[in-house]
Amino acid sequence: MAKAKTTYFCQNCGTQSAKWLGRCPSCGEWNTYVEEVTKPATGGAAVAGWRPAGGGAGRAPQARPVAIGDIVVSEQPRILTQDDELNRVLGGGIVPGALVLIGGEPGIGKSTLMLQIATSLAGQRVLYVSGEESEQQIRLRAERLAALAAECFILTETNTQNIFRQIVDVEPTVLVVDSIQTLYTDSVESAAGSVSQVRECTAELLRYAKESGVPVFLIGHITKDGSIAGPKVLEHMVDTVLQFEGDRHTSYRILRAVKNRFGPAAELGIYEMRGAGLRQVSNPSEILLSQRTEPVSGVAIGATVEGNRPLLIEVQALVSAATYGTPQRSATGFDLRRLQMLLAVLEKRGGFRLGTQDVFLNIAGGMRIDDPALDLAVCAAIVSSYNDQPLPLTTCLAAEVGLSGEVRPVGRLDARISEAEKLGFREMHVAQAGPDAGAKRRAIRVLPAARLDEILIALFS
Repeated sequence: MAKAKTTYFCQNCGTQSAKWLGRCPSCGEWNTYVEEVTKPATGGAAVAGWRPAGGGAGRAPQARPVAIGDIVVSEQPRILTQDDELNRVLGGGIVPGALVLIGGEPGIGKSTLMLQIATSLAGQRVLYVSGEESEQQIRLRAERLAALAAECFILTETNTQNIFRQIVDVEPTVLVVDSIQTLYTDSVESAAGSVSQVRECTAELLRYAKESGVPVFLIGHITKDGSIAGPKVLEHMVDTVLQFEGDRHTSYRILRAVKNRFGPAAELGIYEMRGAGLRQVSNPSEILLSQRTEPVSGVAIGATVEGNRPLLIEVQALVSAATYGTPQRSATGFDLRRLQMLLAVLEKRGGFRLGTQDVFLNIAGGMRIDDPALDLAVCAAIVSSYNDQPLPLTTCLAAEVGLSGEVRPVGRLDARISEAEKLGFREMHVAQAGPDAGAKRRAIRVLPAARLDEILIALFS
């Protein structure tokens, strides 16, 4: 019988050590090392309880180096779902043999999203493995979603060896695991959810996905700081990392691609949570813009791009006199340090006395935007609130602001202008040094400028 081995793992980053350490040398956290007993897996198969088609119980064939020019590439069509938002985020559909990790806060709707997808895959045999809910609970949710598919099988199991035995019987074409933190394998003697268990269970599912060509979806918990629970190596092992975000007090949810080996990263899809499940939002700009009939000071519309999708975002600012001595600076959905930089530019280059003012900034719709093209809209919203002078309802902005007060061009300007024109905007302020966006005949006026003060004079004079 193989001798058990004791190893210490950091519960924060997954670094292992032969002895206990007070401070992790990798991540710098204190008192995170936990003792775990590991032993070699029994059996000679690539994954315990499962063997590739046509394979025996012996070792997997030894890999040999191949010249890159001699590698034969076979086109494998992606699996298209009925969810266009998911297809966009994945880069055009589900890739055969891909390992996809979906993370999000508790109660945000991860299980609802995956159950909708599992029951809507026409022509696919789906195995939904749940370690958190019973079969009756999943059936009740499926009835509420009106999603009772004959080719969707439910398995309530947490042991990976038993799961692979059922995989042999069902022979699914898509596998969903809810969640990876509830699984455990007999090859590791530690509690489910520990670093070694999460890493080893993911490794077994990864080998299964690559050897069988079956795409696997993993639902993962997140920690209180918003990162996916478990070792950081978990995100490196999978092919795609999706983040399901949103405020539980609002009905809108965002599915964001953090990592994608088969498509563009930073792509996003938007859903609306309803009583009958998640509804796709095909035109998110309409929900991110408030339907105002009268102009209000402190509001500006900026054109941004998330992945390949142009969006129009409403930027809200409130500037008021500081009554408690030190002025406050607060930003929701926007980088606070960049806000402070833009305030310094407005005070130095624009002559606005903001050093004694409280400044609050909010990106409407619960979005988190890092696009520098939103700089001009942020400056315009702050000046609008400072002067208590509203911007025209049909004006939007898209440009980066430099430290010397110049306005810099941004990428994919033509897509931003087209989105603004489609939503009925009549004017758009951009950087003068950008591409000739006014070459096409459009219903929207494109107003280029070289400096920030020129745009502010045109808006508020």
